[in-house]
Amino acid sequence: MRGSLPANLRDVLPRAELDVEAALEKARSICEEVRHRGAAAVRELTARFDGVEIATARVPAEAITRALDELDPAVRAALEESIRRSRLVHRDQRRADVTTEVVPGGTVTERWMPVDRVGLYVPGGRAVYPSSVVMNVVPAQEAGVASLAVTSPAQKEHGGLPHPTILAACALLGVDEVYSAGGAQAVAMFAYGTEECEPVTMVTGPGNIWVTAAKRLLKGRIGIDAEAGPTEIAILADETADPVHVAADLISQAEHDVIAAAVLVTTSPELADAVEKELPGQVSATRHSERITEALAGRQSGIVLVDSIDDGLEVVEAYAAEHLEIHTADAAAVAARVRNAGAIFVGPWSPVSLGDYLAGSNHVLPTGGCACHSGGLSVQSFLRGIHVVDYSREALAGAAGHVSVLADAEDLRPHVAAVRARFDGQVPE
Repeated sequence: MRGSLPANLRDVLPRAELDVEAALEKARSICEEVRHRGAAAVRELTARFDGVEIATARVPAEAITRALDELDPAVRAALEESIRRSRLVHRDQRRADVTTEVVPGGTVTERWMPVDRVGLYVPGGRAVYPSSVVMNVVPAQEAGVASLAVTSPAQKEHGGLPHPTILAACALLGVDEVYSAGGAQAVAMFAYGTEECEPVTMVTGPGNIWVTAAKRLLKGRIGIDAEAGPTEIAILADETADPVHVAADLISQAEHDVIAAAVLVTTSPELADAVEKELPGQVSATRHSERITEALAGRQSGIVLVDSIDDGLEVVEAYAAEHLEIHTADAAAVAARVRNAGAIFVGPWSPVSLGDYLAGSNHVLPTGGCACHSGGLSVQSFLRGIHVVDYSREALAGAAGHVSVLADAEDLRPHVAAVRARFDGQVPE
């Protein structure tokens, strides 16, 4: 991409494809089954898709307690520290009510209210994600959500329960309402409710294409955080970057899925060559080398050469990555110029892996270029701003003339009448 950058930059950059539309009809039938047959449908769909029979989707309290009791002490300590750091960051995101005096006797207060009940989805496919329990639960708790439920796919090797590390993370966070359900049926369970699970107001958390399709179908009945697509990392780097670090970070996200995206944008052909030479050795040493190799070779991954950091910034702005690392001279100054990214990782000591677990930031982030208009999961995701309008008679009188003029302009005469009714049928001068 040397020389002039194309006008349609966003369209020509590597990007993973996720055909949610193709999954909608099947997801619709799944959701309808749950809507009409409730808990029985959830159990049958779990047997069909996860290959495990469950007597009930609700995880017994003793299983959650046991999972924590049996948790490896080192894992427990790491999760506790992750929770502590996440609380520090998310607690500072809390919002205070603000009252503005518009005119004497006329105020508008913005009151921040948490949603009533949230269903939190934790994936359970190729990997185990107790970190996603932390990332979903902590901001909801800090927002003041009164009722939280977690769901994660049933695992055959664990007797139809979610992975015990996920259950242990729930226990550490004080969440005792947990379900063994995954895919579209889990989202439908939350949206419609069953004999075992009360319906929720909002569903958050990443998942596979069936989770995403169900979220799209049920949006409106429930609030959602986002339609999560394949994970992605973009790295903006110059000749000062360490190719070992860059290769390792590309691999770290490619490990998630064969359609995960890993993109290097660099001003340095030498760095690009060094990274390409470094990748095979590092990939071969990983446990999931086949998955990583497929992701790195896919059309969604690649190396983009640019003439300057300015051009590189234009490229990563158009890409709007879920995760963006900056490996350049004066990385903080370059990062400060970025507007479009789910999260930005500055310099060689801030890899995405840190953000996935222990930076204190949230790892539920916008994908597929949505970072140009959406942010990651936060306390604000669970809050609603409600305007409380409180005007005195005198303050309304002062606005009545303008209300009348604007209502006339919109041909909405009953609006004028509603004001006049308070002043004996007249609009105050």
